[in-house]
Amino acid sequence: MARYRGPVVKIMRREGVDLFLKSSYTFNKDKFHRKGPPGMPTKRKGKVSEYGAQLREKQKLKRAYGLLEKQFRRYYEEASHAHGVTGEILLQLLERRLDNVLYRLGFAVTRRQARNFIAHRHILVNGDRVDIPSYRLNVGDKVEIRDKFKTSTFIADNIRLSQSLQGVPSWLSADYTNFGGDVTALPERHHIDLPVKEQVIVELYSK
Repeated sequence: MARYRGPVVKIMRREGVDLFLKSSYTFNKDKFHRKGPPGMPTKRKGKVSEYGAQLREKQKLKRAYGLLEKQFRRYYEEASHAHGVTGEILLQLLERRLDNVLYRLGFAVTRRQARNFIAHRHILVNGDRVDIPSYRLNVGDKVEIRDKFKTSTFIADNIRLSQSLQGVPSWLSADYTNFGGDVTALPERHHIDLPVKEQVIVELYSK
């Protein structure tokens, strides 16, 4: 199955929540919340089944991080075999992806844009070029923008927006002067602002 590349507001309307797939300065949230799912009336009829509710939570998380089903299942399998709470470990693994860290640091306004920067080899990890968006970062790893890309208007605008809006989670440390950032700790559940019920996803895959 190919990765979805269509309008992101359409899939957020389908899930009924803001999944942070669109830049804050181009996304009209008031307009988004006035609308129902695409192609359906504003008032939805009928009760959602338990399976349907579980599926929606899984879809929200997959779409937020831009993953295909096979990729997402691999993350779940790894989380389910790790020591700890499976749902929280799943979120932690997703948060440690390079594309997500670049987004969280404020160098990209969306995870999709972060993947584009990484694929074009504009990003360094510990001094080496990395072009794999799913690359997993560990505590102590350093992320930097390549010298040739530091002058890009994308980066300057994104940093300015990040400083005025979202901020950087406490498990990361941003250095905007030198266009870099560090992973200072592992992310915990309270650091993750996505409106998902991870335990429901675990129940879905546990059947």
